[in-house]
Amino acid sequence: MREIYPFVALVGQDDLKTALILNAIYPAIGGVLICGEKGTAKSTAARGLAHLLPPIQVISGDLYNRDEQGDFPELPELTGDSIETPVPFVDLPIGATEDRVLGSLDFQAALQSGERVFHPGLLASANRGILYIDEVNLLPAHLVDVLLDAAAMGVNTVQREGMTLTHPAKFILIGTMNPEEGDLRPQLLDRFGLMIDVNAPRDPQLRMQVVRRRIAFESDPQAFIQQWREEEKQLRHRIVQAKAHLSNVTLDDDMLLLISQICTEFEVDGLRADITIHKTARALTAWESRDSVTADDIGRSAEWVLPHRRRRQPFESPQLDTERLEEMINNPPAYDDTPETDMDDTDNYEEYAPDGDENMQTFTASKPQQIKQLRLGKQSKGIADSGRRNPISGAKSGHYARAVQTDTPNDIALDATLRSSAVNGKDNEGKPIIHGDNLHQKIRTSTTDTLILFVVDASGSMAARQRMEAVKGAALALLTDAYQQRDRVGVIAFRGTQAELILSPTRSVELAEKQLQRLPTGGRTPLAHALVLTNETVYRIQRDQPEQATLVIILSDGKANVSLPNSDGDAWEQTAASAQQLTKLKTPTLFLDTETGYVRIGRGPQLAEALNAEYMQLDELSADALIHTIYERLG
Repeated sequence: MREIYPFVALVGQDDLKTALILNAIYPAIGGVLICGEKGTAKSTAARGLAHLLPPIQVISGDLYNRDEQGDFPELPELTGDSIETPVPFVDLPIGATEDRVLGSLDFQAALQSGERVFHPGLLASANRGILYIDEVNLLPAHLVDVLLDAAAMGVNTVQREGMTLTHPAKFILIGTMNPEEGDLRPQLLDRFGLMIDVNAPRDPQLRMQVVRRRIAFESDPQAFIQQWREEEKQLRHRIVQAKAHLSNVTLDDDMLLLISQICTEFEVDGLRADITIHKTARALTAWESRDSVTADDIGRSAEWVLPHRRRRQPFESPQLDTERLEEMINNPPAYDDTPETDMDDTDNYEEYAPDGDENMQTFTASKPQQIKQLRLGKQSKGIADSGRRNPISGAKSGHYARAVQTDTPNDIALDATLRSSAVNGKDNEGKPIIHGDNLHQKIRTSTTDTLILFVVDASGSMAARQRMEAVKGAALALLTDAYQQRDRVGVIAFRGTQAELILSPTRSVELAEKQLQRLPTGGRTPLAHALVLTNETVYRIQRDQPEQATLVIILSDGKANVSLPNSDGDAWEQTAASAQQLTKLKTPTLFLDTETGYVRIGRGPQLAEALNAEYMQLDELSADALIHTIYERLG
């Protein structure tokens, strides 16, 4: 049996431990999303919580962790004795199939009895326990939809292979993610009650303590666990007491008004945030053995509830303005039940008109749907259809997501076919009897993101800075727009004597913002080396990820004046040769000519022709213009 690192032995991470405990006290909060870099005890804390919680009562032999029959007539009758068992902890694999998660026909039982018998999946196993998803941001889309339904309803309904069945699926949802590996779909993000950012301690003393405890645990797990057993017992008892005290906690109208005011001030869409702050504040009050929720409880709760829900500008990090929140907490509103004035009364309109400005006009922002999706029409692989930008239809390989019935399968799903035919029994030779309507085919999901690689001229002075700032804004905007599609953006800048990959391909807006803080500009134009580095970068990606769809966007005036490193050849000839080499990768390329002035040398069109690239003269250089150009030309 695997030994679990004690929850109480974790060093620091107070917010994380508190958030997990509050969900144990009040599971209706909706779970925790733990967001942070690698090696910050995310999974250790989640597993430790399950081991910490008091055991539950279940009926012996039940596969759904029930303690009573409940309103589920399709499930087997409970006939065993009531027993005590540890809180279920279910680790959801990223590559799990729908059958494994939802449940499916019990093949062995069907062969033996000739009847359809349901075999529960992971959602049934997680009932009344913890469903843990490591790297939840990498979870396939087909599993996300399943989890959304179960998390929202508390039940799992299965309709497949001639069966219809509903079973309980109430669980604490705990997910972990590393922001550098991409964002999370907003539909799933909103389902997590709380989000906690975790980081490795910066204090050398704390880091030393973490290492000391971890080494002690690995050296002698039993002795280490025994060392913390009494403290763990006390914490478990405190959780039980807080859970019992929760029903006595009150939250008055003044505090409810404060919650609404905070959510309004931070422009949070919907009412789920208000409700979650309400639940979290009550659980926090119960945890601290108090009876009434205070403004401080609401403030602490808001710090965990709002960051992943509030409406953000494209380049903002998911953080709260803590000073503004603190000001609202220190000056809570007083509830007034006086009926509000009817603002529809046109007689009182002038009282609310801003300084009598009769000519004031209001303009609405364009809807995201009005912006065309980026499509790589010139690229044979990874053509965009719907959903993610580049789903590969008819994929022969990829993740086996589900099976569908068909008369002529070309990729037979043996498991589903045998389950469907199990009710037919066996022939005289003991072989399964399979009819045509039992045949199933595998449906595989194989999608590839779009890599948008900017190659930007950082030589010169004012013009170079304008180019770099436009590319930075466009890169961040594209990442913000593309998080649902899992697209990536990379940036190569060239100046001085060589080019540099200043942003490795990433899906993370936060990482891009961090990496692009540095905007190197000035010097000469090593365009030849920039194309060589672009060639190497794209070649490496295509070698490692053959299905990768890539778009190269070059911003330059084409005035190459630096030879390749360790070479004294002609800079322009080397640039043209490097362009010819890049064309062999057959990567769609857009050349945006940034040359300005009345007298132009015209190297841009020549280079675009050598690159076999789409050419555009970009007179107005800004992030908006650049994004508009990408969407309009390749939309």
